[in-house]
Amino acid sequence: MFENPSLITRIAIGKVIGFIFGLIGFICLPYFLPESDCLLRWGILLWYTTLGAIIGMFGVFTYHPILKLPFPWWFRAPVVGAWMNFVLTFFAYDAMQAMMFTMFGEEGILTSPFWFTAEGAIIGLIIGYFATRFGGEGKATVDR
Repeated sequence: MFENPSLITRIAIGKVIGFIFGLIGFICLPYFLPESDCLLRWGILLWYTTLGAIIGMFGVFTYHPILKLPFPWWFRAPVVGAWMNFVLTFFAYDAMQAMMFTMFGEEGILTSPFWFTAEGAIIGLIIGYFATRFGGEGKATVDR
């Protein structure tokens, strides 16, 4: 799958893909939430860039450090992405809730801002796939 595993490559790929998703959010946010301020837009852009870097760094762990269980990329990356977006929802709950109301209406089934947790899992899975595909995983990424 990869010839030269590298942690720097994993982090760079994660940041680039995170930046792309953040840029999509930065550009589309005024359409979903017209009254959003510029700080929220920049926060989304920087949040997903940071999320990519974190998922890239977590590629070193192929086993859970405490439980000593396998920790494959397809499990690790969505968990990190979901957790980070769960935390994001706590920080920006009102803005996220207003965005969900704008997109789905107040009586829609998807009005909870915690649906961003599922979005984080999906984006984490995408970032984790490409970071692992092109940057490798495990202890070998640190040894380079």
